[in-house]
Amino acid sequence: MIGQRGHASGAHFAFTDRWGGVSAAPYEELNLGGAVGDDPEAVRTNRESAAGSLGLEAGRVVWMNQVHGADVAVVDGPWGARVSPVPEVDAIVTRERGLALAVLTADCTPVLLADPVAGVVGAAHAGRPGMVAGIVPAAVRAMVGLGAEPSRIVARTGPAVCGRCYEVPEAMRAEVAAVEPAAHAETSWGTPAVDVTAGVHAQLDRLGVHDREQSPVCTRESKDHFSYRRDRTTGRLAGYVWLG
Repeated sequence: MIGQRGHASGAHFAFTDRWGGVSAAPYEELNLGGAVGDDPEAVRTNRESAAGSLGLEAGRVVWMNQVHGADVAVVDGPWGARVSPVPEVDAIVTRERGLALAVLTADCTPVLLADPVAGVVGAAHAGRPGMVAGIVPAAVRAMVGLGAEPSRIVARTGPAVCGRCYEVPEAMRAEVAAVEPAAHAETSWGTPAVDVTAGVHAQLDRLGVHDREQSPVCTRESKDHFSYRRDRTTGRLAGYVWLG
């Protein structure tokens, strides 16, 4: 199942849950990740189905080889055979109208960005290491390089593990909070934690991106979403952004 929200400006944002696909356990059902051990044909079918439900061509969706870094790629179309292997990046941006950008997650924060006036969109994969490394500011800078303005950017963050559930060692929390204080958190059971999504929104706010919305879904708590921290071997959700 896919939740899609359009914006009055013509930007489209969509986030998937785990249902409505053909993958078998432990990836049931709508696994969209191609590097988690699932049957490649099932993943292909799921991606085609998800794209079709959004009115997109599956071949016009750009995916990333995500590595928890801070590198961004500017794209003007799918990678195709001309680019092999797919570059290791954690954000992609484009000014090609109708080209959909996708980000895969299973606890990390998916960040979708659009400046409809400039005709620029971006998608970023913000896990704890990427948030600390600055992947979201890097994505915004890349969009600005294509003509976007932060004050016009619309930002949506999707289902992710919340700060009440993302337990980490105290030293790690301190290290993250030294870079992004807003990410300092505590679990519901009273131990050190990190809130990646809060950190992402703080970064966006400092960049001047104020039209922001955050999904209320915690992936670890929701059985309708994949969660690596909960299940380890599991599928991947996807976030999509494009301009109509």
